[in-house]
Amino acid sequence: QVQLVESGGGLVQAGESLRLSCANSGVTIRIRAMGWYRQTPGKQRELVATISSAGTTEYEDSVKGRFTISVDNAKNTVFLQMDGLKPEDTAVYYCNLRSVWPPDRMYWGQGTQVTVSS
Repeated sequence: QVQLVESGGGLVQAGESLRLSCANSGVTIRIRAMGWYRQTPGKQRELVATISSAGTTEYEDSVKGRFTISVDNAKNTVFLQMDGLKPEDTAVYYCNLRSVWPPDRMYWGQGTQVTVSS
């Protein structure tokens, strides 16, 4: 069973950095992609960044040039380096894993709070 556990969230000031980590503490599986999403109260969960097992990345426009996603496929672990944080980055950040088998099954972590003060 896949169990995603996030860490690294916290409270920082604008302009500072945080590094989020997400590891699969359960059975390691073949991944198609891993990624990070975020959600604020009253809004839908939105994509922040994803990375495929081949290393192809995708970023939400507002974080391009500030956030960097990386992955360790063998360990089912994904990281999100967040630099130049802004108050509008404040949200709960969720880790996501998309499996090869079952095809494109989505797994989610429990979320970690990131708060950026101005």
